[in-house]
Amino acid sequence: MRLASQALLLGLGLGLGLGWPCCGAAALASAAAAASLPALDGAMRAWRDHHEPRLGVEHDYGPFVFVREDGVVDGLSIDMLRLLQARTGLRLRPLPAQPLSALLAAARRHELDLLSSLRPTPERALFLDFTQPYVSVPAVLVGRAGDAPRPLSALAGRPVAVGQGYAVEAVMRQRHPQVQWQAVPDDLVALQGVVAGRYSAAVLDAASMAFIVRRHGLQGLALQSQVGFDYTLSFAVRRDWPQLTMLLNAGIQSLSQAERQAVLARWLPAADPVPARAPTLTRLALGLLLLAVLLALLPSWRRWRAGPRA
Repeated sequence: MRLASQALLLGLGLGLGLGWPCCGAAALASAAAAASLPALDGAMRAWRDHHEPRLGVEHDYGPFVFVREDGVVDGLSIDMLRLLQARTGLRLRPLPAQPLSALLAAARRHELDLLSSLRPTPERALFLDFTQPYVSVPAVLVGRAGDAPRPLSALAGRPVAVGQGYAVEAVMRQRHPQVQWQAVPDDLVALQGVVAGRYSAAVLDAASMAFIVRRHGLQGLALQSQVGFDYTLSFAVRRDWPQLTMLLNAGIQSLSQAERQAVLARWLPAADPVPARAPTLTRLALGLLLLAVLLALLPSWRRWRAGPRA
């Protein structure tokens, strides 16, 4: 088991191209890893051996999934998926990265079979099934440096950016209809708009905020408050493929705590996640990121399948 874990974890540093050749079971699974495969019945193995699910990934949802400057897809969810592939023998066919709204539309049309880094919502549950969640981080309100900390209720009539089609968008619109919500393609656009003064603030998850500030060197931002919403992420599967959901859940349940923590530590390190030149974000961002918890064995995960908590 120790050798299997080491073999799997060593593979996490490898890049992931859009062709994703390294994601095949043959490339990832060593003899030691194969020895630790979860128990799968004959029907499950037969389904796995005759299907190569099409994977849809977001272009810019770091640190969970994103395309690096060299064109390689990377992120916490990708590392987790690599582990699950090595553990279960699942083969995947990655599709070109797209915005979330395009991915969801493609999933409705059965043009892809699997999405990463997705939170269940009632609308999505109409055409997608969800695995056990594997990570959770809080959503936060981010404004400009120098502004006094304030809750969303203090931004009535002001423009606030939120990711278009993100799970948090519908919840925030319902809870705070007085805010002038501005749907944007991704969290980077949201934060850049705050810096430029186009938006009074932005709502996004704490891990993405820290990742974007660090990667793009954004300055002049300040974390305002939490918004009472958690991004608890799962893999999403087309509803007519329950076998794929069961296969992924078997892989999640077979992972050791050490394996799950290794993935978490790489992308949500217990260290200052933002540059020293952004002190207004540092202390609060670090505290919020430390709230992130792997939920691979969450006892109540089935309650999620009906939709998000209000």
